[in-house]
Amino acid sequence: MSGGSFNYLCHTWDLPELVAKQGDLEDMAQALAALGYAKDAARETEELLVILRQWEVQAGVRLDRLREVWKAMEWWRSCDWSEDRFKEALAEYRGEPKEQPHA
Repeated sequence: MSGGSFNYLCHTWDLPELVAKQGDLEDMAQALAALGYAKDAARETEELLVILRQWEVQAGVRLDRLREVWKAMEWWRSCDWSEDRFKEALAEYRGEPKEQPHA
Protein backbone atom coordinates (compact mmCIF):
# COMPACT_ATOMS: atom_id res chain seq x y z
CA MET A 1 0.00 0.00 0.00
CA SER A 2 1.33 3.45 -0.87
CA GLY A 3 0.62 6.72 0.91
CA GLY A 4 -1.51 7.32 3.94
CA SER A 5 1.25 7.48 6.54
CA PHE A 6 0.00 10.92 7.55
CA ASN A 7 -3.69 10.31 6.73
CA TYR A 8 -3.25 11.85 3.29
CA LEU A 9 -2.34 15.26 4.69
CA CYS A 10 -1.12 16.17 1.20
CA HIS A 11 -4.72 16.04 -0.06
CA THR A 12 -6.05 18.54 2.48
CA TRP A 13 -7.58 21.46 0.60
CA ASP A 14 -9.67 23.44 3.04
CA LEU A 15 -9.31 25.01 6.45
CA PRO A 16 -11.84 22.89 8.41
CA GLU A 17 -10.15 19.72 7.22
CA LEU A 18 -6.71 21.10 8.06
CA VAL A 19 -7.86 22.13 11.55
CA ALA A 20 -9.07 18.57 12.08
CA LYS A 21 -5.67 17.19 11.07
CA GLN A 22 -3.50 19.03 13.59
CA GLY A 23 -2.13 15.76 14.93
CA ASP A 24 -1.09 14.77 11.43
CA LEU A 25 0.62 18.15 11.03
CA GLU A 26 2.56 17.53 14.26
CA ASP A 27 3.57 14.09 13.02
CA MET A 28 4.65 15.50 9.66
CA ALA A 29 6.75 18.23 11.28
CA GLN A 30 8.44 15.69 13.54
CA ALA A 31 9.14 13.34 10.63
CA LEU A 32 10.60 16.15 8.53
CA ALA A 33 12.76 17.35 11.42
CA ALA A 34 13.97 13.83 12.19
CA LEU A 35 15.18 13.51 8.61
CA GLY A 36 17.13 16.76 8.81
CA TYR A 37 14.66 19.17 7.26
CA ALA A 38 14.10 21.17 10.46
CA LYS A 39 15.30 24.47 9.00
CA ASP A 40 12.75 24.72 6.25
CA ALA A 41 9.89 22.27 5.60
CA ALA A 42 9.56 21.14 9.22
CA ARG A 43 9.71 24.71 10.52
CA GLU A 44 7.08 25.92 8.07
CA THR A 45 4.84 22.99 8.97
CA GLU A 46 5.22 23.87 12.66
CA GLU A 47 4.49 27.54 11.89
CA LEU A 48 1.33 26.52 10.07
CA LEU A 49 0.26 24.54 13.14
CA VAL A 50 0.88 27.56 15.39
CA ILE A 51 -1.14 29.78 13.03
CA LEU A 52 -4.03 27.31 13.09
CA ARG A 53 -4.02 27.16 16.87
CA GLN A 54 -3.87 30.94 17.21
CA TRP A 55 -6.70 31.29 14.71
CA GLU A 56 -8.82 28.79 16.66
CA VAL A 57 -8.38 30.78 19.87
CA GLN A 58 -9.01 34.15 18.23
CA ALA A 59 -12.01 32.89 16.28
CA GLY A 60 -13.44 31.28 19.42
CA VAL A 61 -13.20 34.54 21.35
CA ARG A 62 -14.92 36.47 18.57
CA LEU A 63 -17.58 33.81 18.18
CA ASP A 64 -18.39 34.08 21.89
CA ARG A 65 -18.63 37.87 21.61
CA LEU A 66 -20.81 37.85 18.49
CA ARG A 67 -23.09 34.90 19.19
CA GLU A 68 -25.92 36.89 20.84
CA VAL A 69 -25.80 39.63 18.17
CA TRP A 70 -26.06 37.01 15.44
CA LYS A 71 -28.94 35.32 17.24
CA ALA A 72 -30.78 38.61 17.67
CA MET A 73 -30.29 39.51 14.00
CA GLU A 74 -31.45 36.09 12.86
CA TRP A 75 -34.52 36.13 15.08
CA TRP A 76 -35.34 39.71 14.13
CA ARG A 77 -35.07 38.90 10.42
CA SER A 78 -37.29 35.85 11.00
CA CYS A 79 -39.86 38.12 12.67
CA ASP A 80 -39.48 36.31 16.01
CA TRP A 81 -37.97 39.31 17.79
CA SER A 82 -38.35 43.06 17.42
CA GLU A 83 -35.72 45.52 16.28
CA ASP A 84 -35.61 46.77 19.88
CA ARG A 85 -34.57 43.31 21.05
CA PHE A 86 -31.82 43.32 18.43
CA LYS A 87 -30.67 46.76 19.58
CA GLU A 88 -30.50 45.46 23.17
CA ALA A 89 -28.21 42.63 22.08
CA LEU A 90 -26.09 45.04 20.06
CA ALA A 91 -25.79 47.43 23.00
CA GLU A 92 -24.72 44.59 25.25
CA TYR A 93 -22.13 43.50 22.68
CA ARG A 94 -20.82 47.06 22.56
CA GLY A 95 -20.68 47.24 26.35
CA GLU A 96 -23.13 50.10 26.51
CA PRO A 97 -24.99 50.64 29.79
CA LYS A 98 -28.54 49.34 29.87
CA GLU A 99 -31.25 51.93 29.64
CA GLN A 100 -33.05 52.45 32.92
CA PRO A 101 -36.85 52.56 32.85
CA HIS A 102 -38.24 56.02 33.50
CA ALA A 103 -39.76 56.46 36.92
